[in-house]
Amino acid sequence: MDRKLLNLFGILTLSLLASVVLVFPVQADIFRYLDENGVMHFTNAPTSSIQKYRLFLKEKPVITRRYSTKKYDNLISDASERYGVSFPLLKAIIKAESDFDPLVVSKKGATGLMQIMPQNFKSLGIKDPFDPWQNINAGARYFKQMFDRFNGKLSLSLAAYNAGPTAVDRYKTIPPYEETEEYVRRVLKYYYNYKNL
Repeated sequence: MDRKLLNLFGILTLSLLASVVLVFPVQADIFRYLDENGVMHFTNAPTSSIQKYRLFLKEKPVITRRYSTKKYDNLISDASERYGVSFPLLKAIIKAESDFDPLVVSKKGATGLMQIMPQNFKSLGIKDPFDPWQNINAGARYFKQMFDRFNGKLSLSLAAYNAGPTAVDRYKTIPPYEETEEYVRRVLKYYYNYKNL
């Protein structure tokens, strides 16, 4: 094969690889070597001709934020006593809603630790939805309203917290929304875990 054609093939291969790397997350370092025919070879695990392979693309480390699950225990305890909602349940809701990230905002605009919707800020007395104390108290108060509205039925109260009370009223059960069904399962799992600590 002609040398120019091989180089062009190599450039096209490199372009294709770069576009794949940009679209899909990189899982490992990428190595390459150019063989005696001018053909580029790529791998993430060089096994043969290892001395010929050179690092081509370095994997970027994935940085995940881990928030302390105990950081807000005093605030959760205070809200638990104030609104009569169990401590492990409030903690489970926070875990499911925000994974203890006080600055998270959902695609729908739900904000903070307990993912309060902006239309509820005023009625729940929230001036700063990112303030953990305000957010936890507002979330506990709102959950207590749902709990009372649905006569202490925990699953329905959680569904109403997630999907809104109107949806629960309409279906008279957990609404058949995949997100809400999964949310109720997650909160209950975390709740029983925290309860048994």
